[in-house]
Amino acid sequence: MSKIRNIIFDIGNVLIDFDWDGHIKRICGDLSEEALYRINFAAWGNNRWDKFDLGIDAREVISEMLSYAPEYSKEMRALFANFGDCFIRRDSTIPWLQNLKSRGYKVYYLSNYSHIAIESNRECLDFLPLMDGGIFSCDVHVIKPNREIYALLAEKYNLVPDECVFIDDLERNVQGARDFGFAGIRCVSVKQVQEDLNKMLAE
Repeated sequence: MSKIRNIIFDIGNVLIDFDWDGHIKRICGDLSEEALYRINFAAWGNNRWDKFDLGIDAREVISEMLSYAPEYSKEMRALFANFGDCFIRRDSTIPWLQNLKSRGYKVYYLSNYSHIAIESNRECLDFLPLMDGGIFSCDVHVIKPNREIYALLAEKYNLVPDECVFIDDLERNVQGARDFGFAGIRCVSVKQVQEDLNKMLAE
């Protein structure tokens, strides 16, 4: 029987969909490829997006982003005014978590997530009451794959690392979990990760 007792989930692209690419096309679809590149660089370049997840005030972060593409400030403001549209609820999430809990497993979340994301679309986080606990990076000012955030979760809930498996869509975050002592699974699709997890739990 598996020694795994705790299953730890990332949120974006694991328990919900995060569709920034679709969002930017819906808001800015009439712009040129060069313009879309400029907007994406303003938002994501030089790890600026990480500042959201570190809990820095969203107004400050957005202001910095706008300074890198001031000619597209109208479009960028629209992107963040409708930011909740990036986050899409998955019908499969609650039944999945309920199934795992019915089998005796504890379920937790560990996510690089921002205050603006939480407030923009709380409906897609309707699974949170089912979970046994978790950490949003914005609340602790540390992001994955920094070792400290895995340690904070383990300490908060008295988790034994080799009794835990961590699931994330980004390999660097999965590797960070493995380096801490968790087992790790990269999520490519819902079907794939459920199959991989069930296989691990059956070992």
